[in-house]
Amino acid sequence: MSGRGLVIGGFALVVLIWGTTWAAIRIGLQGVPPFAGVAVRFTIAGALLLVLAHAAGVRLGRGRHEKALWVANGVLTFCLSYSIVYWSEQYIPSGLAAVLFATYPLFVAALAHPLLADERLTARAALGLVVGFTGVAVIFSDDLALLGGEQVRHAAFIMLGSPLVSALATVAIKRWGTGVHPLSLSAVPMLFTGVVMGVVAAVFERGRPLVLDGRSVGSLLYLAVLGSAVTFTVYYWLLARVTATRLALTSYLIPIVALAIGAALFDEPIRPRLLAGSALILAGVVIVSRQR
Repeated sequence: MSGRGLVIGGFALVVLIWGTTWAAIRIGLQGVPPFAGVAVRFTIAGALLLVLAHAAGVRLGRGRHEKALWVANGVLTFCLSYSIVYWSEQYIPSGLAAVLFATYPLFVAALAHPLLADERLTARAALGLVVGFTGVAVIFSDDLALLGGEQVRHAAFIMLGSPLVSALATVAIKRWGTGVHPLSLSAVPMLFTGVVMGVVAAVFERGRPLVLDGRSVGSLLYLAVLGSAVTFTVYYWLLARVTATRLALTSYLIPIVALAIGAALFDEPIRPRLLAGSALILAGVVIVSRQR
């Protein structure tokens, strides 16, 4: 397969798997508390990738800035971003969570402008940011309580913190992660997250019921192996080959998959303003990406 074919295949794999993880998270939350779910998911994924790195002869921690990137990526991409996602999905539909995370490319574009010399914003990209965040405003102008209860609006606002911190990590890796192996950027930060979030879960989720039935265990394994170990390795492999903003385009197809699955599996309502806001967010992402 040609290099271009591998890139396209990697994009497709990431979109399809991550498009289903939003529903898998919701299924897992029926038996496992959010912080414990994050801890177990990334402990399994990190351990698998560490074994793979050893088998492949990848030398960890030898590159410039590599250890600093481990901490930054662990804290931002995994600890903070996924804790926000898991906590928010207790209250908001999985499709809405995916749509709000679709603002990630907009945050990447805004942050890349001052930090990445070859990814400056143009007037067209600035227009895309305005269009995309107008979509967010349209979604929040709806009565979000109709999507699942009074806490939905509050949780939806908090959910926006997840794409923001993930964008910070992506730009940092793009700027300082040249030459660092994708397995290094995934394995060690994931194990770091497993330890940190395990402590957080022990402190804040003590006494909460833990139900390890077939659904919750299956969800954890799917999220750990396919939704984390496989996809993040592919994602960082892609990040070394395309611009950060173009790679963020995966977020423009993922919410479409997530909305469809959420409606099919959980009968999540798709209200007119959610659709209109989603369309504006995705239009903004397209505008931002096409100028590059």
